[in-house]
Amino acid sequence: MGKPMGFLEYDRADGVSVPPLERIKSFHEFHIPLSEKKQRIQGARCMDCGVPFCQSARMIAGMASGCPLNNLCPEWNELIMSGNWKLAYERLDKTNCFPEFTARVCPALCEEACTCDLYGEAVTSKANERAIIEHAWRAGYIKATPPKTRTEKKVAVVGSGPSGLAAAMCLNRRGHKVTVFERNDRIGGLMRYGIPNMKLEKWVIDRRINLMKEEGIEFVTSVDVGVDVYAEQLLKDFNRVLLCCGASNPRDIKVKGRQLAGIYFALDFLRSVTKSLLDSNFADHHYIDPRGKHVVVIGGGDTGNDCVGTSIRLGAKSVTQLEMMPRPPLQRAETNPWPQWPKIEKTDYGQEEAIAVFGHDPRIYQTTVTEYIGDNRGKLKQIEIVDLKQKKDEKTGRMIMAPVEGSGRKIPADLVLIAAGFLGSQNYVTDAFDIKVNSRTNVLTSDNKYETSLPRVFTAGDMHRGQSLVVWAIWEGQQAAKAVDESLMGYTNL
Repeated sequence: MGKPMGFLEYDRADGVSVPPLERIKSFHEFHIPLSEKKQRIQGARCMDCGVPFCQSARMIAGMASGCPLNNLCPEWNELIMSGNWKLAYERLDKTNCFPEFTARVCPALCEEACTCDLYGEAVTSKANERAIIEHAWRAGYIKATPPKTRTEKKVAVVGSGPSGLAAAMCLNRRGHKVTVFERNDRIGGLMRYGIPNMKLEKWVIDRRINLMKEEGIEFVTSVDVGVDVYAEQLLKDFNRVLLCCGASNPRDIKVKGRQLAGIYFALDFLRSVTKSLLDSNFADHHYIDPRGKHVVVIGGGDTGNDCVGTSIRLGAKSVTQLEMMPRPPLQRAETNPWPQWPKIEKTDYGQEEAIAVFGHDPRIYQTTVTEYIGDNRGKLKQIEIVDLKQKKDEKTGRMIMAPVEGSGRKIPADLVLIAAGFLGSQNYVTDAFDIKVNSRTNVLTSDNKYETSLPRVFTAGDMHRGQSLVVWAIWEGQQAAKAVDESLMGYTNL
């Protein structure tokens, strides 16, 4: 596990980021990795900790601690330290279908559970993962490996996000004939149109998809299952159907004035921007344009931050981000010890850019919108916001965020982007298959199972577990593939 005492000998060093005022000039990725020589030194910092929480994926206080994929971080950290990049890739490939995705967009649960992080700085496992997979692509370790034999079983995967792609890869390698249906014009699901280019450039997705095509997976785009293709037809044409359609129902903020022009869901905004970028480098102007506008993002999290960074790149006049909850502490509270996920304030790339451009943090904590205000043409021009405070609900006994009387005020807003999370799967898909959902509209299955209430139909990813991370979606896809395979063959060797 790395070099004995290496964590004392070497300091943590991560790749550098292009400065905010420079990187906002384009939609390119802006993290510059370390050289392979320097990355090997970072691998040497991995300590012989005995109990590697980094790879454990233990649920502590309701949140995951460590990698959900059980990535063998200590093993490949040691291998890159010794320069054995090929074996490091082989160990990484045993657990993770798509390291090039997680190495870019995962919040690095492995690092937050790293033993070095208890009293010092975590090992750069996320950057090490990226170094391994990119070295593997360059060195030619990654080649198409179609299955030598086919089972003659056919599986339809509906949705080409990380869960659908992970399941498709596993089932194809098992020898089943896999067809992936995607309602958008390009493969990738949320990774394609929900994650901005500066976090995940789309050639990274295309590179992997091309390999999967070589391995025999068929991709069908611009086909909306439940609309363009009936569920009955899929069940007739395929032995099994796996639904990986995501949690696509956005949570709305329905207050007075919601009908005004200029109010959009965050994902609609991000999707329009990325599609226009890919189609024409914005020449078609077919996107929700924040240029010269006062932009208000309602909601925090990754999606809210992505809206901030995207709006700045497209020339917003100002950007304000409303967060309902209180500002988190800068350091772990006593009630949030390691190796729990740290509930601390983090300034992401979008907020960094807003600070550089506008001179202040765009976030306003403990506040929400109470009214959208328009002009006489029905266009948004202002919003009214109010401060919130924590108090106990007398009926339920739970802590809630309640308005502070007399704190209402108006701020300029020409464009509002609602990034308040997602409520679950979309009704038209679940209705088409007549499958049961739970109270959160996630597709209902037995505990730790993936088959739905309709025989031969399975589910995985956000559609199953609710809005979550790419790394959890990959894990779900892998587990669902095992369930589908066992259903088809009576056993599974995945």
